Amino acid sequence: MKEDEAAPMLGNVPMPSSLKGLSGRLLLLTVAFIVLAEILIFAPSIANMRVRWLTDRLNVAAAAAIVADGFPQQDLSRALQDETLMATGTKAIVLRRHDAARLVAVADIPPKVDAQYDLSAVEPLSAICAALDTLFFGGDRIIRAYGPLGDSDTTIEVVLTDKALRKAMLSYAWTVFLLTTVLSAITGGLIFLTINRMLVRPIRSMTGNMRDFAADPSDPSRILKPSGGHDELAVAGVHLAEMQRALQGTLKEQKNLADLGLAVSKINHDMRNILSSAQLMSDRLAAVDDPVVKRFAPKLLRTIDRAVGYTTDVLSYGRMQEPAPRRRFVPLAPLVADVSEMLSIDPLSGIAFVMEVEPGLEVDADSEQLFRVIHNLCRNAVEALTQHPGRDPGCLTVSAVRTGSVVSITVDDTGPGMPPKARENLFAAFRGSARSGGTGLGLAIARELVLAHGGTIALVEKATDGTQFRIELPDRPVPLAAFRNRAS
Repeated sequence: MKEDEAAPMLGNVPMPSSLKGLSGRLLLLTVAFIVLAEILIFAPSIANMRVRWLTDRLNVAAAAAIVADGFPQQDLSRALQDETLMATGTKAIVLRRHDAARLVAVADIPPKVDAQYDLSAVEPLSAICAALDTLFFGGDRIIRAYGPLGDSDTTIEVVLTDKALRKAMLSYAWTVFLLTTVLSAITGGLIFLTINRMLVRPIRSMTGNMRDFAADPSDPSRILKPSGGHDELAVAGVHLAEMQRALQGTLKEQKNLADLGLAVSKINHDMRNILSSAQLMSDRLAAVDDPVVKRFAPKLLRTIDRAVGYTTDVLSYGRMQEPAPRRRFVPLAPLVADVSEMLSIDPLSGIAFVMEVEPGLEVDADSEQLFRVIHNLCRNAVEALTQHPGRDPGCLTVSAVRTGSVVSITVDDTGPGMPPKARENLFAAFRGSARSGGTGLGLAIARELVLAHGGTIALVEKATDGTQFRIELPDRPVPLAAFRNRAS
């Protein structure tokens, strides 16, 4: 295996090495910024070095000129002038007092002076430009520098070549370059190690955890263990761990739904055969000439038909597919009466079923789906009243009222109410059950069906004991074309 193929992988994405990753880029940026800062510092620094070098030459020449000024000009020998010029590194030294000038020493008069510099008034920008010009293009120029002699009104002036000046400047630049390189290496290395330890390693750890968690999200041991710090990465680790726990819970719920769908699909075929046989026998019972049989046979047929539909509906919910409602205006009172008969409340239980629905009230809904919604809510209420006896009287009330184009249906019981856990996970499958062993699918299915009608379902807070749900179903808007056809 090649070296670049041996890098750890995150899915199909290779994990970058330290130098090629974030820390390596930060190292290069650090070095680049240090070099840039040194360059910005170097320009005024080299200008100051040049001014100091010329000032030193003026000071040395001034000391020699003061000594030589004590002798008459005609007594200053050629040898003494040469020694003075050699000692000061100049070609000519001139003292100026007021309007008089004295040529202290001169070797040979240069044909021209390439540049002149007044060291008594140095401007930063011009000094930087002159320094860079000397550094890159100097070495064979004749320059003239002058400045005051101490606090007196005497001016010292020298003429010299810039060869020695450029050599000194190159030496200074080389020293600065070496120091910059060393400082950049040390600073960049420290920053690299610090960032690698404080930033890159935690990010790599989180990335590796995400890779391992993605390989098997159901394994609780693969949830990230936060470092416990207080910085941004530690907070991100806490949120990542919470997100992984929530994802595991969601995956568990999805698995339960998948298992439910698989289980129902296995028994659905046999259940359909059994119910089909029951339908045939019920059809024969309907032909029996007995008043009692004729009274109960239609209800038995409707019950078996609903049972066949329920097997399909439960399977559809397991696949997260609910059919679209087939809406029409349905009389609500007969539908609630069917729910009451389906509940088959034991007369000895003491539970009273009260229906407060006007006979002429109609609701725009799918009758079978609305039946399932009301039946699920009423069945939960009956189970709550049955499991907590001693509440006298136990009463289940279904009421409805129309306000404009909205029908409000209320299912109210006098039971013990919903426990806090069920309230927190209301309408959540497998978590919103109010009784032990329940799945919470009834409320989840009811909510899905109500939402499919464009309505709402909510738990209403009560001042007394019990549970109250309110369903609000709006009528469908009538299309303008259908209204015109109906009006005509």
